[in-house]
Amino acid sequence: MDLERVGIPTQIAAVAALARETWTQHYEPLIGAAQVEYMLAKFQSAEAIARQIAAERYEYYLAPDAGYLALVPDRDRQSVMLSKIYVLAKSRGTGLGRAMVEFAEKRAAELGAAELWLTVNKHNAGSIAFYEKMGFRKTDALVTDIGAGFVMDDWRMAKRLSRPAPALTSPPAGC
Repeated sequence: MDLERVGIPTQIAAVAALARETWTQHYEPLIGAAQVEYMLAKFQSAEAIARQIAAERYEYYLAPDAGYLALVPDRDRQSVMLSKIYVLAKSRGTGLGRAMVEFAEKRAAELGAAELWLTVNKHNAGSIAFYEKMGFRKTDALVTDIGAGFVMDDWRMAKRLSRPAPALTSPPAGC
């Protein structure tokens, strides 16, 4: 799996196009077309993605023509939010989702995080099952007002990360 770190306008536009395709197909049955359109404009438009990268510390990664993910290190650096992970329907079942989660875990560990977490719609049974299979566990129920009369009714799910052992700077005593 080749993931590209997103940073230039053509990559941002590709992510926004993937967002529109995945969200329209997957989320309209769960939350309705009006909320999907609102959320795409607010969180997944090219302008929103560019702002998130430039000002909000998001790291976007693109699997061209297949999917994308976004990570957000928490200010305290103890955890990283897997803010977005979406795979096109044609690429599901190929191992891409698993590889993207494994990439997110590795990147979070590189950032020194002890936890990788995400939010998922409470009615998104397929995604919840996938995350549980990947080792995530429900930690909280969240209802978030996102404006315009819409809310996100989610589970917070988290996975503890194993951090690599620190390198020895001197030989252990007795050596």
